[in-house]
Amino acid sequence: MVLLRLFSFLLGHVSLVVRGEFLEKFVNLAASRGIYLWDITRIDKDKVRVKVRIADVRPLRHIARATQSSFKVRERRGMPFMINRLKKRKLLALGGISFLVTLYILSSFVWFIGVTGNDKLSDEEIKNAAAQAGLRRGVAKWNLEPKEIEKSIREQLPSVAWAGVYIKGTHVVIEIAERKLVQEEPHKGPAHLVASKAGLIKEVLVLNGQAKVKEGDTVLPGSILISGEILEEVKPEPFNQPLPAGQEPPEPQYISRFVQAKGIVRARVWYEGYGECPLSETVEKLTGNQKTSHRIKFKGKEIIISGPKTSPYQHFEVKETVKSLPKWRNYEIPVEVTTVHYLEKVVTRLQHGLTGAKQIAEEKAMAEVSAKLPKDAKIVERRSEVVNTGQQENLVRVKVFVETIEDIGVIKPLKLTEEAKG
Repeated sequence: MVLLRLFSFLLGHVSLVVRGEFLEKFVNLAASRGIYLWDITRIDKDKVRVKVRIADVRPLRHIARATQSSFKVRERRGMPFMINRLKKRKLLALGGISFLVTLYILSSFVWFIGVTGNDKLSDEEIKNAAAQAGLRRGVAKWNLEPKEIEKSIREQLPSVAWAGVYIKGTHVVIEIAERKLVQEEPHKGPAHLVASKAGLIKEVLVLNGQAKVKEGDTVLPGSILISGEILEEVKPEPFNQPLPAGQEPPEPQYISRFVQAKGIVRARVWYEGYGECPLSETVEKLTGNQKTSHRIKFKGKEIIISGPKTSPYQHFEVKETVKSLPKWRNYEIPVEVTTVHYLEKVVTRLQHGLTGAKQIAEEKAMAEVSAKLPKDAKIVERRSEVVNTGQQENLVRVKVFVETIEDIGVIKPLKLTEEAKG
């Protein structure tokens, strides 16, 4: 029923007032000949109002004569009549079309950006992170990739655990969930100070506890540097009488007192990094120039609405996004809107030479070492050497060795027995 009325609007329909003595015969005869009448309303004993499509008006004349009836057109509705009226008022039609086109164009861009779910992070920080992926006011919606924007926000803001980007008309909502950073309370009970890494002891400063290493000792990860167990001698009660001949004094007795070891233990620590670089290589780089093509695919046929059919660049990268029309009443419309971006690239052949390749490889090796160094580490020596594989190849391999002095002590809680606790 709804589809029939929709087609009637598209094709045009009229409202008729039918007069006659045999109105039931008029309606039945029209139905038997496949003429669809709707909204049938009786006005008087000999008059009814009906609606019928334009194409069926002429056949109704024959039925009216056969039933001794007559009708008059009271109202005209539908697309054809609207077009005829607009033809007489071309400026109004042009203005309406221009308004619709302008409204469609404006609705295809993002004008409002909202942020929800943030607590510690400001709206501006999140919007700036999203702008790095192309989300800003005035950008076309077809150029947005929500997944890329979400990834950009998570990468640039480590405190963001999850991000979601939703496009609602001209409004984009960024929803985030921040990480709940749980701060561990410092250990307050008895503990050792142990080595976090291997090294050669350079300096030991005990603030609490008992030193277990000295300068020049080599330690491994987990070795006790300062013990949280302090042995204290138990002094015997005074004995005024001399010991019998041949009897030795009793051996000293010790008791354990447990504390939290504190101090600074600096050690010499060595690191190694590796890097390589070819003597010559081909590098591809995006220039920033791009051409965009918008296409519609329907039942295997592709229609280019705008933009080039193929890439205008010699070297290029293609990014393609495909969007399907939403389902209508569980019916999937076989239409896809495709946006193809042709990104121009320049291909350059770089000749580093032996010296340049060695420098780049050394920088890569040093970057690998720097990622392992703690903030308080003091570099005292650095040297590099070229790795010779004995084969002639278009590659320079470099190893970097770095010596630092750093505090290697970390707290390790003591597990005491019930007897020791008592």
